[in-house]
Amino acid sequence: MSSQADEQMRGLAALAVPLLGLTAMLALVTGGAEAWRYALLLDSRFDAVPAGPLHASDALVVTGGVVSLLAAVLAGAVTLGWLVHASTAAANYSAVTPVRRRWQLVLGVLMPGLNLVVPGAVLAELEHTALGQDPGRRPRPSRLVIGWWVVWVTGLVLAGTALLWNLREGVQARADGVLLHMATDLVAGILAVTTIAVVQRLTRLLSPAKLASARRMVVVRVSGGSASRGPALRGPRLRG
Repeated sequence: MSSQADEQMRGLAALAVPLLGLTAMLALVTGGAEAWRYALLLDSRFDAVPAGPLHASDALVVTGGVVSLLAAVLAGAVTLGWLVHASTAAANYSAVTPVRRRWQLVLGVLMPGLNLVVPGAVLAELEHTALGQDPGRRPRPSRLVIGWWVVWVTGLVLAGTALLWNLREGVQARADGVLLHMATDLVAGILAVTTIAVVQRLTRLLSPAKLASARRMVVVRVSGGSASRGPALRGPRLRG
């Protein structure tokens, strides 16, 4: 299969992997900053905490949160583009009509509620097709896809809970909110790493690298000569 969707899928996969790696790193750093903030909050219950560490912690959390969010949005957009083209490539591979139109796939990934089910189902279908399974049979996702699905749903639930928790007031609510944000950041990092594995595996399955076998040229014999100088190279005759 060498279609335009196939080439675009490979190109987007090559772009998504480093962006997801950057997102994972930033999310883990931000989660560490949240852990530091929580430790400072615990210390403040028994003694006054110096202003320096508090300001540094707040700055690291805010900066890390903004930068990691921007990286996640960019990585998510590229990965979503990969998913759209991978679905088209899988349909071309199996010579069938795509189950979902592009707008339906994008809506299913972005719409709250639907995004708990659609992304995992799409990945399971892609894997089913890429492995050459019977189109009439129900897909049975691998452990990797199931693991990704679990982490994805967990991350969405944690993110939604953390946003709602910010509406609460009080010291204890703030401390619990820090823990929720820390857990959300850690799960986001795990999700990014797991997504890298899924993207790489499905891209390899849908578009395996084709190695061109180069013919090796060897010298069979040398023809031609010169009466006065002896044998001279007029040109080697090559055989592949």
